[in-house]
Amino acid sequence: MTILSTFDFRLSTLPGLSCAALAMLALAGVASAQSYPSKPVRIIVPFSPGGVTDNSARVIAEPLATRLGQQVIIENRPGASGNIGTQLVAQSAPDGYTLVLGFDGTMVINPHVFAKLPFDTLRDFAPVTKLGDGALLLVSHPSLPAKNLAGFIAFAKKSKSAVFSYGTSGTGGTPHLAGELLKQRTGIALEHIPYKGGGQAIIDVIGGQIPLVFTAVATGQQFVKSGRLIGLGVPSAKRLASLPDVPTFIESGQPGFVITLWVSVLAPAKTPRPIIDSLQREIAAVLKTDAVRERYLTLGIEPVGNTPEQFADQIRADLARWEKVVKAANIKLE
Repeated sequence: MTILSTFDFRLSTLPGLSCAALAMLALAGVASAQSYPSKPVRIIVPFSPGGVTDNSARVIAEPLATRLGQQVIIENRPGASGNIGTQLVAQSAPDGYTLVLGFDGTMVINPHVFAKLPFDTLRDFAPVTKLGDGALLLVSHPSLPAKNLAGFIAFAKKSKSAVFSYGTSGTGGTPHLAGELLKQRTGIALEHIPYKGGGQAIIDVIGGQIPLVFTAVATGQQFVKSGRLIGLGVPSAKRLASLPDVPTFIESGQPGFVITLWVSVLAPAKTPRPIIDSLQREIAAVLKTDAVRERYLTLGIEPVGNTPEQFADQIRADLARWEKVVKAANIKLE
């Protein structure tokens, strides 16, 4: 199955067309791509305004509009864990004027936790680029007798009858699956407590109602710095500059345990490849500017801007990875 849209005309698949007609079709597509964009471009954000997800699109909108020479409109279409807005783009014309802000949860986890999904990540979308990687953070209440993940795992294994609750922003999201993966890899007794947002989960761990929370670094780091919470670890490839004293999961004896909250841009499938390339090139340039990089880092996002092929490879790998975790944890959403 091919993710990336290209001009691929074959006589065997279009027997009623002459070579001249085929050439004219190809030239028409190229001409359309060369004139792109000739009107405003919409980026659909499948979540409500505000927060890291929405802001990751708004940060790039103005500088991208400057480079494209057209207005870039951010349009929020929330609902159904991101599925409503994402479906809208899957069904839009493949002309580069309607794009989706794609998240790991929506694009590679939802396909496994929802019994019925109104889109197919591989079939219905053409990856443009990954905007960046957000980091996760496992925090605990200070009363828990552990100062890092290795210490918590050792303590949990000694407490054979104890079950440790961990809060997240909701069922089926990346923080939830991070906890399930930790549970599957270590055998410790963890119980997921879903909230309607990461903010309430943080409030409850600060208040001592639950001992643990998996959250985005941008949400939890201020409480670690102030000493109100303990940063047990980050499932990142390296320590974070914003929390240099918090060890990685790898350092805590969990090799290969790397999870990011990625955010991206995708177009409808069959969008002409020259348009995909143009968008990727301009977005990557925007992500390299000091102003955007600084704003993204404030949001807890490391800018990326990789190629469509590189991003497509990660989508396929993440789909396979999370399928195993979801099945083992028996996570289902309607």
